Amino acid sequence: MNDEMKEILNDFLAEGSEMLEALDQHFVKLEADPSNADLLNEIFRAMHSMKGSAGFLGFSNLVEVAHQGESLLNKLRQGEIDVSPFIIDIILEAVDVVKLLQEDIRDTGEDTHVDTSMIVNKLTLTIESSPVLGAERFNAAVTDEASLSSARPASLLADDSSSEVKVENVSESSDETCPIESSTCVNIEESSNASGVSSNTASREPEPEADLSVMLNKIKDVTSRSIQAAKPAQGKTNTGKEEDQTVRVETRRLDHVMNLVGELVLGRNRLMKLGFGLEEQFENEPHVRELGLTLAQLNLVTSDLQLAVMKTRMVPIRKVFAKFPRLVRDVSNKLGKQVRLELLGEDTEVDKSVADELGDPLVHLVRNSMDHGLETALDRRDAGKTSEGYVRLAASQEGNSIVIRIEDDGRGLQVEKIKAKALERGLVSEADLTSMGPREMMNLIFLPGFSTADQVSDLSGRGVGMDVVRTNISRMNGSIELDSEPGHGSRVTIKLPLTVAIIQALMVEVECCTFAIPLASVIEAVKVTKEEIKTINGQAVLNLRERILPLIHLSEKFQIPCSSSPEECYVVVIAIGERYFGVVVDRLRAQEEVVIKSLGEFLSEVKGVAGATITGDGKVVLILDMADLVEEIRGAALAMMG
Repeated sequence: MNDEMKEILNDFLAEGSEMLEALDQHFVKLEADPSNADLLNEIFRAMHSMKGSAGFLGFSNLVEVAHQGESLLNKLRQGEIDVSPFIIDIILEAVDVVKLLQEDIRDTGEDTHVDTSMIVNKLTLTIESSPVLGAERFNAAVTDEASLSSARPASLLADDSSSEVKVENVSESSDETCPIESSTCVNIEESSNASGVSSNTASREPEPEADLSVMLNKIKDVTSRSIQAAKPAQGKTNTGKEEDQTVRVETRRLDHVMNLVGELVLGRNRLMKLGFGLEEQFENEPHVRELGLTLAQLNLVTSDLQLAVMKTRMVPIRKVFAKFPRLVRDVSNKLGKQVRLELLGEDTEVDKSVADELGDPLVHLVRNSMDHGLETALDRRDAGKTSEGYVRLAASQEGNSIVIRIEDDGRGLQVEKIKAKALERGLVSEADLTSMGPREMMNLIFLPGFSTADQVSDLSGRGVGMDVVRTNISRMNGSIELDSEPGHGSRVTIKLPLTVAIIQALMVEVECCTFAIPLASVIEAVKVTKEEIKTINGQAVLNLRERILPLIHLSEKFQIPCSSSPEECYVVVIAIGERYFGVVVDRLRAQEEVVIKSLGEFLSEVKGVAGATITGDGKVVLILDMADLVEEIRGAALAMMG
């Protein structure tokens, strides 16, 4: 495949992914508002464009699925079939298969490794049965039969461990599970050649076109379109003028530009350091003054360039939120609960790298809210609530952080059940629990292997959930905290930096070594004497305004030899979620903008270190991982208490 063809294929896959994301949301909206003709037309155009693009590139399996989906959508547009949950389920199954086909194309360059016969058969039977039964009778039949069948269409979101789409072959189903009347559940060729129609159509007005084969031919004439003619319609969701003003750029190119800007920032910092030194020594020299002015201009331009590149990498968080209407629909149906999804702050922008890492933690948190938090309609009515619960996803920018809140109005976190499960699984002891407050007990759900589910299902109970969520958030230099009111719901708050490449850091010194502490985790810094630091059960602590603060000495953590023992030191107070601790250092240097550099695979397992940076004076400085350090303190404290 030549470079030009690769570029066309990449554009096709990118545009197809955007269409599929939009379709998931559109179908959920259409189910709630079946009479929305504009929305139905928009869905039809998207499927039509996808079919045309796939046909241009020769992906016949994708064309066939999209064509049958388009045909069914056309019947909805013409009012021959009413919009119903059953019909939406079938079309969503087709969308899921299209997703698998796109993955196949992305991996192999072909669409031949996914079996599409079952979904095509189901779509075909649905399309060809509706003119015989009529819209009202057809929908009544499929609704009745669907309610009798225990098999429900599965979606790509049904299981964390698998992305397989399960579809049902309607043509091979028995009469009991067939979604249409038995008289139409026959081989399609035979139906087309039949001389008569089912007796169920006796109430229809006799017409020459009543023969099924004639009617099918008319429908095919309406829905069959030239694939080549559909090509110009590709991607016409905006005006041509708007499209000309945008350029699609690969993420790796933006990453490279960001790395270059990072190197420029390091060079700027180095030059500023040298410039200040020269000004102190030769403040009256004209050339030195000119150099100072030039460096000030360079500093301004570098900061503007850095901000511009960061904005280029920013994407609206709606791209992350886009999957949740479909997810909530599928999971609520599976759980038998009535759930309303509320999305707020979708225009809030976040770095592309953060958005890519954010999807999985949010999926798990939303599922937890629905599975563990929200009650069934009956339980909610018994508790004096409305039958329908809600899950709210809200995003906002606060300072240099992105804040995402996941809320529900369910039963809240059950502290007693959490305690019992933690004891049962041997994650904590009775002695540990006696020293914990309610918030600390709630945070036990972040322990590896913890789960309150009574049995393992495809939604919960594996014990590999919230600990992975916290690990993923910590990897992005973010924090996560819990809040819950029994009987009224719970809230999870995630705070993330605007970008993970360049951060603000507090530079501290221990003996001759310098460390960088991410400023997002710093609450304050206090100067204390050695006498104020006490030891309880082997753990160094500080009584700071009636709060017992556990401490970690960086000199001990990184085995730095101490040449002297000064009477005073500094404690940097750190907050990770609801947990506070202090870092003991010798001196505070300054706040500085640093570029995070990976330590590579060889040093990737070093605990307590998130990466490294180069300071203005050319030194390599380690950036501390505060999430690792707080876990180390907690582990040491539990060991002492045990």
